[in-house]
Parts: sequence; structure tokens; C-alpha cells
Amino acid sequence: MAHHEVQVTGGIDTHKDTHTAAAIDSAGRLLGSAQFPASALGYRKLLTWLRSFGTLLMVGVEGTGAYGAGLARYLREHEVTVVEIDRPDRKTRRWQGKSDPVDAEAAARAALAERRTGTPKFRDGRVEALRALRVARRSAVQQRADVMSGVLVFPGAAA
Repeated sequence: MAHHEVQVTGGIDTHKDTHTAAAIDSAGRLLGSAQFPASALGYRKLLTWLRSFGTLLMVGVEGTGAYGAGLARYLREHEVTVVEIDRPDRKTRRWQGKSDPVDAEAAARAALAERRTGTPKFRDGRVEALRALRVARRSAVQQRADVMSGVLVFPGAAA
């Protein structure tokens, strides 16, 4: 009897301090869910956990441009296919309720079905360079305004 390796798709619900992961097989059966710290050590544990179920095909991550940016970058560096998952619509969320494990499972299912997916934001390249320039410009404009307000003497003000 031949042994077939389980093909796994992961889903991640990201938050500031923790990420909740879910793993499903290619038939859509839930293999498990767990929560990990949003840190380098947490990323490593999360990836090890996902790979413990079988061959990891892809991971759907919510918020690759915000709370999931570090995790998406880590997964990409470890040659994992990452897809951006849009948040479920309000109607779906109302029926299922708000729960991190439920959201992580929904992200995995969306990735497996290739629905509500997009290209992840990796915060590098030209877009990140442009963002850094805009942040620097905004800061310079604000600093100039602060300096000018301290230098200018307004009419009628005591000198």
C-alpha cells in the first residue's frame, strides 16, 4: 500500500502581538489550529507547526501589508508560497462569528479555493522606497512648520 504525503494549506489571522494559524488538507479537512507570538521565534514555530502536517503548498495571510508583513517576509524567505487573503465579507463574519481560529481557517480555505486572494504586499522594492520617501517628506514638512512658527513674529505680538 502506497503512503501519500498530505498536502497542506495554511491560513493566518494576524494581529499585533499574536498570529493564529490553521492547517487544512487538500480535501478541506481541518488538521489543526494554534496561536503563535508575532516575533521571529513565533514565525519559526508557526512554520515548523504547519510543515508538521505534511507538504506545505501555500499559506494565505490576512494583512501582509500591516500586522502580517513580517510573517509574510519570513515565509517568502523560507520558500513558502504566500497569498494575500481579503477579510471575509460582513455577512459571512456575522454567520460564523468573530474568532481568530475561525478566521484563520477561513483564510486557509480561501487560499485553497483561490478565492479572495491577491498578491501579497512584501514591503520592499519600489513601493517601499516610495513609502519611505513620503514618510521622510511628511516629517520634514512638519519640522519646517514647527521651526517657522517659532521664528515668525505676528503683527501685534510683543517683540
